[in-house]
Amino acid sequence: MEDIEIEVPQYFICPISLQIMKDPVTVVTGITYDRESIEQWFLATNDLSCPVTKQALPRGDGLTPNHTLRRLIQQWCKENATNGVDLIPTPRLSLDKIYLTRLVRDLGVSHLQLTALKKLEALVLENDERKRFSMAEAGVAKAVILLVIRCFRGGETNGLLEAFRILHHVWNVSGDHEVQLLVNGNTDFLDSLTWVFKCGLDQMDNHLLVKNEAILVSKMTMEVLSPCQLQRLNLEFFKNIVMVLKEKISLKAVKSALHILINACPWGRNRIKIVESGAVFQIIELELAKPEKRVTELIFNLLANLCGCADGRDQLLKHGGGMAMVSKRILRVSPATDDPAVHILSSIAMFSATHNVLSEMLLVGAVSKLCMVMQSDCEAYLKKKVRGILRLHSNVWNNSPCIAVYLITRPRW
Repeated sequence: MEDIEIEVPQYFICPISLQIMKDPVTVVTGITYDRESIEQWFLATNDLSCPVTKQALPRGDGLTPNHTLRRLIQQWCKENATNGVDLIPTPRLSLDKIYLTRLVRDLGVSHLQLTALKKLEALVLENDERKRFSMAEAGVAKAVILLVIRCFRGGETNGLLEAFRILHHVWNVSGDHEVQLLVNGNTDFLDSLTWVFKCGLDQMDNHLLVKNEAILVSKMTMEVLSPCQLQRLNLEFFKNIVMVLKEKISLKAVKSALHILINACPWGRNRIKIVESGAVFQIIELELAKPEKRVTELIFNLLANLCGCADGRDQLLKHGGGMAMVSKRILRVSPATDDPAVHILSSIAMFSATHNVLSEMLLVGAVSKLCMVMQSDCEAYLKKKVRGILRLHSNVWNNSPCIAVYLITRPRW
């Protein structure tokens, strides 16, 4: 039997996905889209405009369900089911905007805020992207940030877990410039995060859960901070982030803490502050515990940044296993680790090359590993960097029997 070619009515097709609409909604410009497609368009472009007409759309309640069209599509699908057309299910109802508005309002009332937080937390944990989008549109992220700031000012810890969990799930969905302006407009939210890590949370049963959610939110905060705010991060903030690495609350928390420190490095005196917070010793200890590959890559990225300053190199050399750890990881993890590892050895060879340091590089196998890089299938730029290190101190290392085999077989430097 030959397949029957079915012509789909043009007005059943979403202008974005070019597929039959499952949940048609009409915007104020009169154009109808599939709800999922138009919501994904808003998220991807961070622009509330009609994709067809390019006209600006109102924030909040700009999507009107087109029930008549949905019924027509469903009926057409039923009539053509025998021809292989899939049925269109009735879409789930979106969150009631009045209900969300009331919950947002309740967050500002002291005796109602905990109940409102728990209801909002339950909604975000349903893992429904549409509901999270509706919450973002209702201003949940901004309201929760203001609540956290009030908790900080009043020394109140109840509801922090729910607040950070909501922020973690809603913040990135919103793409709300107002939230970004709120975070950058004053230092209270950053101070709130520092307070959360150092206040008496240890007396709470869920203190580790609070810290875990807070570090995830801190990572998001770092991604929207202005250069001015990034340069104003204080030593106390970095000490708290390093403490999260020490506590190893969760894999996500460790990765977030490393991302925070890496993103902070280029700004102002942050590298010095991070070194003073004890980060070098802590990340070496973390790496010696043999974490997963992605964590190792982040550790070496951070360590390479910190070894760009004298204090960072000094701390690495003071750790008994620092140099050996860097050497051992080269060619054993990934190219994303090899590059910063060679950069670390290059910084040490150029700026911290005392007789003892050069002897240690030979003793722990760093020089041998550099020779192996020259013979490996690494990128040309990496071999060039290694060649520079070997040239720099060849008069010291050439006479060592430990690397004679590599020197005999080496290419001309």
